[in-house]
Amino acid sequence: MKRFTLAALAALTFFLIQTASAQVQVGFRAGANWGAVSKPEFLDSFSPTFRLSPGPTGALFFEIPVSDRVSIRPEISYVQKGFVVDEGFDLSIGNWDLPLGARVAYQTRYVELPVLAKINLNEGPVQVYMLAGAAAGYAANGRIRTRTSGIFRSQPIDVDMNMNTLGYNRWDFSAIGGLGFSAEAGPGKFFVETRYEHGFSRQYDLPFLQLPIRNRGLSASIGYSFAIGQ
Repeated sequence: MKRFTLAALAALTFFLIQTASAQVQVGFRAGANWGAVSKPEFLDSFSPTFRLSPGPTGALFFEIPVSDRVSIRPEISYVQKGFVVDEGFDLSIGNWDLPLGARVAYQTRYVELPVLAKINLNEGPVQVYMLAGAAAGYAANGRIRTRTSGIFRSQPIDVDMNMNTLGYNRWDFSAIGGLGFSAEAGPGKFFVETRYEHGFSRQYDLPFLQLPIRNRGLSASIGYSFAIGQ
């Protein structure tokens, strides 16, 4: 299934590049992604708090028009996903309650191949547009960053994730939706956009336990695109 999906994305991208008759745009974007995960219901009764994990994101892309207002955007992107767990408690020393806590950030870096439909909602030099599509991603590496707190806050401790022994599912298939704003600037277009990414793949596939933890993410990017030919 994974190979079929990747082959289909590659074939669709190649076909669109070969058959598009209008001007093709090439561009880049860079910004930040706030990663999260779906929380299994059985964890609701436990005390740790799940928080967003900020990280970088960026991409190179082609934009291939198929009509006056619709275009296809295949990308190759980098995005850091993950989540943060906060745990705190009070340590009683005599009449003193000493607050202690720990923050553990799980950060995973993905290379993704999104294929998106871009729909312009108006015409003119300034445009508002929508994005919708899907992406296949592969986790290149990851790390676990731990910091404890009390009277003094410790320096972060970084540990590389060994995904081959943790039962981590390195593939992530997701749906993407977004909204953007573009304006003509010089020979091309400057744009700002936000996206929501909804992962469908279980991230931990252990032989004895399958946790329904899936990636989620909200990102904001700025970028620039320009035409490369007829």
